[in-house]
Amino acid sequence: MKYFDRFVYFLNSVFALLLILSYLLPYIPADFIPLLSILNFSIPILLLINLLFAIYWFIKLNKRMMLSIIILGIGYPHITSLYVINEKLERKDAKLHLLSYNVRHLNMHQWINDEDISKKINRFLLDENPSVIALQDFKEISEFDLSKQYPYNYIQHRGTNKNNALAIYSKFPILNQVNLNFENSLNNAIYADLLVEDDTLRVYNIHLESLKITPSMTALSEEDQQRLIKRVSNSFALQAKQAQLISESLSKCKYSKIVMGDFNNTAFSSVYREIKSYGLKDSFKERGNGFGRTFDFDFIPIRIDFILTDEEFEVIDFSNYNNEYSDHYPISSWVNF
Repeated sequence: MKYFDRFVYFLNSVFALLLILSYLLPYIPADFIPLLSILNFSIPILLLINLLFAIYWFIKLNKRMMLSIIILGIGYPHITSLYVINEKLERKDAKLHLLSYNVRHLNMHQWINDEDISKKINRFLLDENPSVIALQDFKEISEFDLSKQYPYNYIQHRGTNKNNALAIYSKFPILNQVNLNFENSLNNAIYADLLVEDDTLRVYNIHLESLKITPSMTALSEEDQQRLIKRVSNSFALQAKQAQLISESLSKCKYSKIVMGDFNNTAFSSVYREIKSYGLKDSFKERGNGFGRTFDFDFIPIRIDFILTDEEFEVIDFSNYNNEYSDHYPISSWVNF
């Protein structure tokens, strides 16, 4: 048992070191060592493994449990980015209801064996009836129509590709709309300035570079690892450039602002930290509950879709949905300003 415990403690130390390294990732630019950014997605697993080590040593009444306990304590802010418990306020008191959803091209290639996906998404959005909707991986088709409830919209395609767009649907008039136009990418970011009562509110809809991976541990293990690492590293490097472009826009914005969209990265990443640093707060952390999973990736609760609001806003409520019409799940926030 003595030698077995030494081996267990060696593994404990390795996973504790990996977790400490992952804590530093938000402060390391994604284009500095792109491969490191992969650790962003393993943080839920690293937290769980270190918790299990702490429980193992606690059962044995061994002081070695302090290693993982201390590491987990240092990472408390990271834990609250992954799992939160919050009190909810009355939604009826909110001025704005915001919704963000990556709709995966409305099931264009029949990834889901259901021909009515686009109609179901359309009905879901109309039933939820938010004030402002941000859609990523959107496609304009005749059976998808929100015009009766949303008289204003800004839909931006990537060049001539009508199957890949960002869309902002609004119940408020759009005063101005801008395409940030990512270079060398099928992804993009846009914003619209909305007239809300007597105020102008800028709403960003962003979709950072996709990692182009199949959301399955089995599929990832079967893929050529060198090719996978190179592709993912390139994506992280592009994300860093895209986040910088968004940051430049945020720094010049004179209005109250909201950022919604699919970051294709976690709350533990440098791109999330950079964008959020412009006076924004995470609606999920303010009023969400549970793990807040927004992407369907086997058993790992990955959160890569966000609604960020100005610090001056009061977040009343936040909701994650479980409808399986895409590889992403929609998210919603009710706010006052």
